[in-house]
Amino acid sequence: MSTPEIKGWCPGALRPMMSGDGLVVRIRPRLARLTAEQAMGIADLSRRFGNGLIDLSSRANVQLRGVTEASHSALIDGLRDLGLVDDDAALEARRNITVTPFWTGVDETCQIAAALETGLAGPDAPALPGKFGFAVDCGPSPVLQDVSADIRIERNADGLICRADGGETGMPVTERTAAEAALELASWFLGTGGAPDGRGRMAKHLASGVQMPQVMCKTKACQSSFSAHPGATKTGALVGFEFGQIDADLLSELAALGPIRVTPWRMLLLEQGDVTPDLGPTRTSFANGRDNLITQSDDPRLRVTACTGAPACTQAIGETRPLARRLANAIAPNTHLHVSGCSKGCAHPTVCDITLVATAPDEYDLIRNGRAQDAPAMTGLTQDQIQEALNAPHL
Repeated sequence: MSTPEIKGWCPGALRPMMSGDGLVVRIRPRLARLTAEQAMGIADLSRRFGNGLIDLSSRANVQLRGVTEASHSALIDGLRDLGLVDDDAALEARRNITVTPFWTGVDETCQIAAALETGLAGPDAPALPGKFGFAVDCGPSPVLQDVSADIRIERNADGLICRADGGETGMPVTERTAAEAALELASWFLGTGGAPDGRGRMAKHLASGVQMPQVMCKTKACQSSFSAHPGATKTGALVGFEFGQIDADLLSELAALGPIRVTPWRMLLLEQGDVTPDLGPTRTSFANGRDNLITQSDDPRLRVTACTGAPACTQAIGETRPLARRLANAIAPNTHLHVSGCSKGCAHPTVCDITLVATAPDEYDLIRNGRAQDAPAMTGLTQDQIQEALNAPHL
């Protein structure tokens, strides 16, 4: 098995990443929100300059696939007309901010995210690693604690706090002071050797034994467990997609309903309050030929996660999504399966109940309660052997 290349950065719109099916162009909507015009525009650009497939990322970004190097410039012009492109690639990379998709006009999310973006664009902004990110999670209780981020602004019983990912305590902040505190914490991370080779994450830095600033030990964080499911919310209707991938035609149809928010759970939040969990009277038109649309919370495909896999990803050793689709019904409720095309585990970097990692075109290692990089419990399994293993009582 070859060792996958760890790039240490994520694609952007201005700095795309080459994959097996062309360039991956990542769009980072501000406040994770797309107007109907922007969503329809993205769908049109995906058809014209990509392969019509759009991925939803675990950081609430939108990724266009199949873009050619020759068409990239025209695509950027189109995205710029929609207000979806930063001034330069460096600013785009620093603007790595995930917000709760349930923000409202009365919480602090919008103001803090805007202040943080301004600070990250300033001349004194810390030169952070490519994957280093911020979570602005200012609803009544945190919903992003299982979403990748290095610095978190969230609420506890007493109000807003800023804390380091992996830390159990934080610093009390307000709407006016939160962004500054987050940027100071980011500078502390760099100043204490958090990214010695230009790469690094906050939780790993804390685990190394570095002592937190005393100001970050003043108040206890609130531990919150949140699980997103398709259905109605106070902010709109959540709809899911098989493996977090949507085609341009379906995105256009959803955009016709109004503004859309992109979530870090690879779902979309339709802002209309009168849209029911099954999309009401329009469900039939969406469902016909739309097998990847998920509107029911008990859909077995919600129990599986899979990266793009071979051949669309050049890092992948084997296919992923056909196998995950085949196995979905065998996964018990409250159990999750991750199928990874290589040991990087991009689609699910954290611990999972069952992880399958491709080690050859039709061979997989099986890992229990671990990550794609962890030691396997079973090795060299064919797809039929995996099915037998999943049916065994111990799984």
